[in-house]
Amino acid sequence: MSLQSVREFFAARQLDIAIIELETSTATVALAAEAHGVEPGRIAKTLAFRLGDGRVVLLVARGDARIDNRKFKEAFGKGRMLPSAEVEALTGHPVGGVCPFGLATDLPVYLDSSLQAFDEVLPAAGDVHTAVRISLAQLVAVVDGHWVDVCQQQETVAA
Repeated sequence: MSLQSVREFFAARQLDIAIIELETSTATVALAAEAHGVEPGRIAKTLAFRLGDGRVVLLVARGDARIDNRKFKEAFGKGRMLPSAEVEALTGHPVGGVCPFGLATDLPVYLDSSLQAFDEVLPAAGDVHTAVRISLAQLVAVVDGHWVDVCQQQETVAA
């Protein structure tokens, strides 16, 4: 019912955002990038962390980004990624389909500045076969997101 919660989230806000449903799995960044024909960075992965003070936060970052532990600690203090069962219980979405929409629990959403390399990104939509194409501006507005810089700098590769 996770996909349904995303549909209801969009409908409640009168958002005209098409949910892309595929036959193939998009449960990993690599699978999602291949299925959508985009570079892995354009896949917006949603990660869940429990902070040292007990709060849980979601972080949306570009698909090929890695957490920079020093930056993370500066922004949030200590934190650890949640195990999959806890992620699903708190978000209502299965791992591989976790997104910042239609959450089972009201959680603060942070967007890593690594996403700013793109005008449009593809986060999951509550299922391991779904995604949405959304502009950064709309993503920030829809999830009431806050920008942070907690990922390692992406290296540019000459073509």
